[in-house]
Amino acid sequence: MNPLILTLVILIAVVLLVVLGGAVWLISGYNRLVRLSARVDNSWAQIDVQLKQRFDLIPSLVESVKAFAEHEKDLLESVTKWRTAALTAASRRETLENSAGLDRAVRDLCVSVERYPEVRSNANFLDLQSRLADLEKKVAISRQFYNDTVMRYNEAIGQMPGRLIAGMFHFEPKEYFQAFDNERSAPRLNF
Repeated sequence: MNPLILTLVILIAVVLLVVLGGAVWLISGYNRLVRLSARVDNSWAQIDVQLKQRFDLIPSLVESVKAFAEHEKDLLESVTKWRTAALTAASRRETLENSAGLDRAVRDLCVSVERYPEVRSNANFLDLQSRLADLEKKVAISRQFYNDTVMRYNEAIGQMPGRLIAGMFHFEPKEYFQAFDNERSAPRLNF
């Protein structure tokens, strides 16, 4: 066989191997980022389900308090306003912000209820309060899982070679589920 043809065949084979290897690398990297992004979306969906359960529980809690504490009208309206805002939020960020406002309003309501022994001893209220506390624990666990998933995704798009693939296919960093400044402070108790 002619040495020129043999060299040309070897050169073509090497180029094909490099091109195919690059394509395989690109496809597997892209698929990894898609998989991680889908996990982030799934973990957000889990939080969303629990937030909706909490949103569904809150009107019952408000009604049980309303029957006993009519002069806490401002607090009850605040809870209702934040619940509506959280339910109608258009983005994750808006949901998180409105949910934080709802958390504050519910906390303030529960603190206020301490002044009413008839509410604190009401079986329906106690059941609702217990269910709300259970949902809060579930949200906290889901929130941690979501943030862990976001961290893995953000690391993958921030490190090489994922950074190259993320840039080519416009993968953007995901936002963490964080406590807002107004959530970080403890509620004020007035005795």
